[in-house]
Amino acid sequence: MSGDRPITIVGGGLAGLTLGIALRQRDVPVTLWEAGRYPRHRVCGEFISGRGQQVLARLGLGEILAGAVRAQTAVFFAGRNRSPIRALPEPALCLSRHALDHRLAGEFHRLGGDLRENARWPQNDFPEGVVRATGRRPQPQKHHWRWFGLKAHGKNIPLAADLEMHVSHSGYVGVNRINGGEVNVCGLFRARPGGDRPDAAFDRLRGETGSPLRERLAGVQMDEASFCSVAGLSLAPHRAVDRKECCVGDTLTMIPPVTGNGMSMAFESAELAVAPLLAYSRENASWPDAQRSIARACDAAFSGRLRWARRLQRLMLSPLLQSPIGSLVLRSEWLWQFMFTRTR
Repeated sequence: MSGDRPITIVGGGLAGLTLGIALRQRDVPVTLWEAGRYPRHRVCGEFISGRGQQVLARLGLGEILAGAVRAQTAVFFAGRNRSPIRALPEPALCLSRHALDHRLAGEFHRLGGDLRENARWPQNDFPEGVVRATGRRPQPQKHHWRWFGLKAHGKNIPLAADLEMHVSHSGYVGVNRINGGEVNVCGLFRARPGGDRPDAAFDRLRGETGSPLRERLAGVQMDEASFCSVAGLSLAPHRAVDRKECCVGDTLTMIPPVTGNGMSMAFESAELAVAPLLAYSRENASWPDAQRSIARACDAAFSGRLRWARRLQRLMLSPLLQSPIGSLVLRSEWLWQFMFTRTR
């Protein structure tokens, strides 16, 4: 409808692009600002597990996932301890962000959206009609730790399961098969001030000396063009109703990557924002009402997951997991099923 109020989305990641596509499907005028250019690599587990697959299906975007690898098994390693190879309660789909973001951007453009690549949002605030989807918010170091993420692709990496999670005292690395015969190696790490800089720490992705991960990646040539990093990550859960701006995706809150639910939450938050934004665009709701509706819906959908994810994050980084007791923890089928369900 030509008289609809326009929506501006700042940030062209998963949440921003999915929201833009859904609004364009409903003929809402949408302008999307993206600081980068597609295709590009992003630090990401590239692992869609949970309700995100259903969101894409409901939006008619199933073909976007063409070529995705179906992940059905997982295994955890912590020091000398390891879990059994387990079937995932729900299969995941694994697709590189290089391909996925590019396809989503193409669909948004095909639907008539105004996509502004290599263009930073020129304002410091996010006024009425503007949705912030700029990704992970940086934070100062907390408790003398700073968090950073690293990602790279490799080929011909032997894996015991479709997803391997390797835990150490300073973080964890997820390794999973993706499209094109490649394997995604993505890690979250913590460091003390004056320690490794993210741009000089890619060797961390190969694991500690003598670890199963180091053995997996021995002699593997990583794709240098896929190397990327992000620093200053905030893993503290946030409530959407406390945000001053209208937010979706990681801008709203970031779930610890160990859950494998971050991509799904990005898609879900975008879908939750569609109806309130459509009401605003059609002049059936005010901007504050639309923003509150989105915030309340996201808090209702994600608050429980975030609480359990925080507990799982602490467990993954606890020395307990690499102790003899940790072997029992990793072998607990009940704990595996419980944590998988609670973080989705």
